[in-house]
Amino acid sequence: MEYYEAADTLERLPQLRPKLGTGTTASLLDSLGDPHEDMTTVQIAGSNGKGSTARMLARILREAGLDVGLYTSPDLNDRRERIRVQGRKIPKRAVVQFVEQSWSNIVDRSVEGEAPTFFEAFTVMAFWHFARENVDVAVLEVGIGGRYDATSVVDPEAAAVTNISLEHTDIIGDTIQEIARDKAQVAPVHVPLVTGASGTSLETIREETDVLTVGGDGTRSDAVDGSKGVSGRHPRTGVDVQVTETGMVSLTESSVSLSGPGWKVQTRTPLLGRHQAVNAGIAATLARQVADPTEDEIAAGIRNVRWPGRFEVMDDTPLVILDGAHNPDACEKLSALLDRFDYEELHLVFGAMRDKDHRAMCQSLPSADRVSLVEPSVDRAQDTDTLAAAFDRGTDAEVDQFGSVLGALDRAIRDADDPDCVLVTGSLYTVGEARDRWTRTPRPVRADTVTDARTFMKSADVPVSECRERATRMVHRTIRLHVRREEATELKERMLSLGGSGAVSGGTTADRHTEVVLSGTRDQFEGLVRELRGRVGDGRRLATQLNEALGIAVDETSGNYPWENGTTVMGVLNVTPDSFHDGGEHDTVEDAVKRAREMVASGADVVDVGGESTRPGADPVSGEVELKRVLPVLDRLGDLDTMLSIDTRKPTVAEAALDAGADMVNDVCGLTDAAMRHLIADRDVPAVLMHSVSTPVDSQRNRTYDDVVDDVLEELGERVLLAERSGIDRSRMIVDPGIGFGKRATESFELLDRLEEFRALGTAVMVGHSHKSMFERVGYGPDDRLAPTVAATALATERGADLVRVHDVASNVAAIATAEGTAGAPIDR
Repeated sequence: MEYYEAADTLERLPQLRPKLGTGTTASLLDSLGDPHEDMTTVQIAGSNGKGSTARMLARILREAGLDVGLYTSPDLNDRRERIRVQGRKIPKRAVVQFVEQSWSNIVDRSVEGEAPTFFEAFTVMAFWHFARENVDVAVLEVGIGGRYDATSVVDPEAAAVTNISLEHTDIIGDTIQEIARDKAQVAPVHVPLVTGASGTSLETIREETDVLTVGGDGTRSDAVDGSKGVSGRHPRTGVDVQVTETGMVSLTESSVSLSGPGWKVQTRTPLLGRHQAVNAGIAATLARQVADPTEDEIAAGIRNVRWPGRFEVMDDTPLVILDGAHNPDACEKLSALLDRFDYEELHLVFGAMRDKDHRAMCQSLPSADRVSLVEPSVDRAQDTDTLAAAFDRGTDAEVDQFGSVLGALDRAIRDADDPDCVLVTGSLYTVGEARDRWTRTPRPVRADTVTDARTFMKSADVPVSECRERATRMVHRTIRLHVRREEATELKERMLSLGGSGAVSGGTTADRHTEVVLSGTRDQFEGLVRELRGRVGDGRRLATQLNEALGIAVDETSGNYPWENGTTVMGVLNVTPDSFHDGGEHDTVEDAVKRAREMVASGADVVDVGGESTRPGADPVSGEVELKRVLPVLDRLGDLDTMLSIDTRKPTVAEAALDAGADMVNDVCGLTDAAMRHLIADRDVPAVLMHSVSTPVDSQRNRTYDDVVDDVLEELGERVLLAERSGIDRSRMIVDPGIGFGKRATESFELLDRLEEFRALGTAVMVGHSHKSMFERVGYGPDDRLAPTVAATALATERGADLVRVHDVASNVAAIATAEGTAGAPIDR
């Protein structure tokens, strides 16, 4: 079974069924050996904010060193986003294995009239995957209500109800009290239910269970004497955990303060709004109920959380914001947030589902000057005629209807002046499609042979029969990208009509990313680009992206950095006793300075100074120890005619090193720490974003990749977006696919072979392969890896690497010169 077949099989399951309850979920789990039993679980219910709370909780627990499973819904672009372990989506092959293993039981249940719904099947798959990955804690976002939700098959160790508003009234009740009573059924046995609810909602929940309240200014818990909750309520607000959003600290972050009995945290967060401060307080409280995180770990979890599509600021000229507000309450919170920003005209792009109160949503949103109505590619989407009727009655804005989300967004951005705001909202499905503008990255793929063509088409989920049919015609210039299914089919047909070739991934779901592979001559691609430029919607932008991927567009570089003029050598200077290749050789200041000068004399344009080993099994060191190792060396190297880089994952070390004369930062954690991103942006220096599974490397945590290049590209792409929104220009970013960091040897060689695909991110590309264990696969032991390192440098140069990070500078400089000379490139050494 292919992945797209397994995905379509699950998609065909019913969305709802009349009979409520957890029986069908329990039966399916039983057929798989009850993988949820003995699993520590946390349930999070609520009308709004449960996904944000779940995401923050998972991140806090990860910062505390736990392996965490996270189950949320809905998704933006890929069903697999709903099931994550340590932040990584469930692999495609795991989805196939689950369907193959469970389908016979699903069929049996269907025959008996008890077919599981799509949500129930995905819930079961989440438990199955979490058990296989042996997670320490599974964080579960409740789907609908609480009493009968599929996730309620567990007895949670802790649980929360974020807040209550009228929603799903046809299923769980048509009053606030009924809805609150239903959601309260997730309450755990041994600890109080955590909640941000207030007023009538809280009173109703208190009737059902003991509670621990979270709130801030304007919130009253209406606590009663004799409550069994934790003592120590805030004297003014009456809540157990007091939260305050203390103000905006940047365009994309605010500061929050949390305090509970015996603990206090103050930190930044990218999730804006007072309601998100409450969610952060709930997440922190839940974390303390199931683990023992320090205050620093709680702060790091809240600071480094990532939740795309939730008041996500994508640009500032004009201001472009994506927010998945999908009901009137969420729209009110969105409106309050938008009031913090200064803008002139508001351009609203709106698309919603059929079961929502469109008129109330319209009235809850800020007043717009222009409204573009869209129908996202999902069966439940409301048609634009109906939305137009609601907006005509609820607004005086100019209202237009568009055939695609991206078309409407492109028009809104083109019409908006720099001081204006473009807001995309109404549904996460709408936001997911809008995000394609920033995440769609056409990339060239190598297709030198028919075998190559079959391999990359298979990784794009092209049906086997089409792989066989198209492979012989995929050996020209070949580009791969994701779009929506309708557009994928259109691009394929356009390319075929021009004499080229094309293939589209299997599957029938319109609202998911669909891979399309296009192959042809330069003339054929130029013809496609011309057609796209004349198309309505975002055709012009896609045409530009294809030009860039094909290398037709002019590559404008600033000339400020050595890697802009050909492949550059970054020399490795480990001032450590335990690094994998040269540990202990340069751990005195004199030895380190001597080695740095030798590397520069041999042709190194960058010297990378590191004070902490990240080899497998290495013990982490404190920032103080790291600084004692690197600062004296940096101080002595100030007269070198070369760039100095600090190799660190700690913002405090990076800051001190930049003060001491370093010119750039090499972060093996890929700028996942918000504090590191802010430092890089404030100092306006280059930074390396490396992909890693764990740091230091944990050889027991090698992950399973469906396609290592696809997966690493996607994850680095999100990190690049995050860095860009923190104020770091792409011209200052260097991506490193992280050879050897949580990858097997075959995967590391695959990354090296397909290095040029990373150019699709619009950044410089670095490869760090020097003396890595990957070379054992071709017969070279730890003391005999210079020759394969030099050979890999030549390959990396041929595949477009901007930097190579190596220990042996002279030999690798020669390899680069040879590779560039063979390619006919000018040699400037």
